[in-house]
Amino acid sequence: MTICNPIRGATPAQLAALCIAIAAWFAAVPASAQISLLQDTETERTLRSYEDPIIKAAGLDPNAVKLYIVNDPTINAFAAEGQNIFVNSGLFIQLRTPNELIGVLAHETGHIAGGHLSRDSTAIKKAYVPMLLSMIVGIAAAAAGAGDASMAIMMAGQQAAAAQFNQFSRAQEATADTMGQKYLRLTHQSGEGMVNVFQRMADESARASAHPDRYATDHPADRDRVATLQTIADSSPYANVTDSPEAQHEFDMIKAKMLGYLAPVPDVLKFYPPKNMSKPARYARAMAYMRKPDLKLALAETDSLIKDEPNNPYFYEMLGQIYVQMSQPERGLAPYQKSVDILPDAPELRVALAAAQLATERKALAQPAIDNLKIALNQDNEDPFAWYEAAQGYSALGNQPMADLATAERLYAESSPATLIFAKRAMKELPEGSPEWQRANDIVAIVTPILKENRR
Repeated sequence: MTICNPIRGATPAQLAALCIAIAAWFAAVPASAQISLLQDTETERTLRSYEDPIIKAAGLDPNAVKLYIVNDPTINAFAAEGQNIFVNSGLFIQLRTPNELIGVLAHETGHIAGGHLSRDSTAIKKAYVPMLLSMIVGIAAAAAGAGDASMAIMMAGQQAAAAQFNQFSRAQEATADTMGQKYLRLTHQSGEGMVNVFQRMADESARASAHPDRYATDHPADRDRVATLQTIADSSPYANVTDSPEAQHEFDMIKAKMLGYLAPVPDVLKFYPPKNMSKPARYARAMAYMRKPDLKLALAETDSLIKDEPNNPYFYEMLGQIYVQMSQPERGLAPYQKSVDILPDAPELRVALAAAQLATERKALAQPAIDNLKIALNQDNEDPFAWYEAAQGYSALGNQPMADLATAERLYAESSPATLIFAKRAMKELPEGSPEWQRANDIVAIVTPILKENRR
């Protein structure tokens, strides 16, 4: 039985029903789609705001630690070589407070700071290779008009890698617990959230020992461990610090967004009935109505949110997504542009705007789309969907060499062996010695020996 308590105030029967619905929906999805990453500016920035203080307390560089959101409704998180932390969407859906999620992040940061990822190079290589090899396919769901959540299937193996690696990390769990609690004290936060999460895992493990939860398998949570954690948390001068109403609201909005996008539409509407006029409820319903699809109701919910918060970039992003999803990209341009104007340093918002511009099939918008993509790629040049849209934009402008280069960049980001084909094609047509020609040449120089080694 999956642990689930996504909405405070819900009855046990309601919680059980939603958990079963999400689990059934997830089980019905093909395996290749189950293991995927979610890209969403709002969620990623919230997660980063939780993690950065922890990273600094651990003496690490926030720019070096990368965060990824895994499309999986179970409670799980893991750290991987290269200072990467993978967080399941289930942590947002199933945990109750920001402090609980922050406690999980503090624990995973303890693994990184403790050097647990580099002490057994053989284990790491065995675990990390399948993760790298799985980064082959993927175009963001924004290609089909799901710009806001930008659900990009970029990885198809990270959980196998995690399961493989975690068997080597069990002995270091206690150290990560202690270090995580230390970071929470240094950042003036309670350690109670971490205790709550591991307590729930211990309870679940006891109830279902024959079929342990994946998180419980990766992160053993016995009674002694929980008791030790409780003692450490109680000794902190910040033991009774709670999340601010603003932080809790932000967390509840992300939870609603996740459920609105991931849970079956009928269950979203049962859990957030129309009589519930809270912002999280309207947020979840707007996403659910878009998926249903019901343009009128989706617009009504989104317009009400914008009326309440006229400077919230994510509400405009959602409005743009609704129009694009409903095959009205022209009407999606203005809200997407508004989201970019409010938050100009968010590359995903610019990519969504560019995708909408290209979806209109108006040649006059191809160059503005390319301009937006250039800005976005300067901030994040490893986004396969941005490169995919760039290729479409250059093709619309009749610039096939640059379209080939953009395709080579996309395939390179996905670790595809087809990279070499497009890079060589771009080299042949681009002006020799130009920056673009040099980039194509660099890709060929990097990929060629890798392919030779793989063939051997």
